[in-house]
Amino acid sequence: MSADTTHLIAVRDLAASYGHIEALRPTSLHVAPGEFVTILGPNGAGKTTLLRAITRLIPSKGQVMFKGRDVTGLKTHDLAELGIIMVMEGRGLFGDMSVRENLQLGAYKLSGSPADMDRRLDKVFTLFPRLKERIDQTASSMSGGEQQMLAVGRALMAEPKLLILDEPSLGLAPRVATEILSTLGALNKEGLGILLVEQKAPLALKLAQRVYILSSGSVRAELPTHEIKSHHDLARYYFS
Repeated sequence: MSADTTHLIAVRDLAASYGHIEALRPTSLHVAPGEFVTILGPNGAGKTTLLRAITRLIPSKGQVMFKGRDVTGLKTHDLAELGIIMVMEGRGLFGDMSVRENLQLGAYKLSGSPADMDRRLDKVFTLFPRLKERIDQTASSMSGGEQQMLAVGRALMAEPKLLILDEPSLGLAPRVATEILSTLGALNKEGLGILLVEQKAPLALKLAQRVYILSSGSVRAELPTHEIKSHHDLARYYFS
């Protein structure tokens, strides 16, 4: 893959296994600067494995380019410093720490003044006002939806260039899930590149510009989201 900046991130022939089980077959995808891309597929399709392989949370083969730079050999924290930030399934919050402390940890690797930290916090609180209301509350005492807002907010504190999310609506009430995903749509309109794995296909398709459909560990289709008209269209790719 030639080094270019037409893609924010470009993944080529990424593959990963768990022992002798091939969870992700050689897979390629890309996200353009400012693009919202969603990945859909049935359970066990390899969606989470793909995200974990991109962010080096698991060993993998293949190549990852970010803003024209080969970042294949970098570790997860190195990728985060470059601006590739992932919100994992399960949120990964520090339950005994407050909302403020969890958010501040999102920016711990970044240099900046107290005024800069306040600016980042204000941005998150504008997006998620409930977090400001609960700023001194421990993360474990909040509802599932509020915890997911906190997980996304913490990721935004790092001011990512590419935000990767693994099923942020999982286990949430429909209204809360819609609120969180709609916020992601608003961030994308401001220019943030987003790569989203999501189970709520209709809303994800409404927000994203392109979709990759994974099944049995490999990409079955890549197409503009407007070409998916119904669940029947998805099922055709899922089980092809």
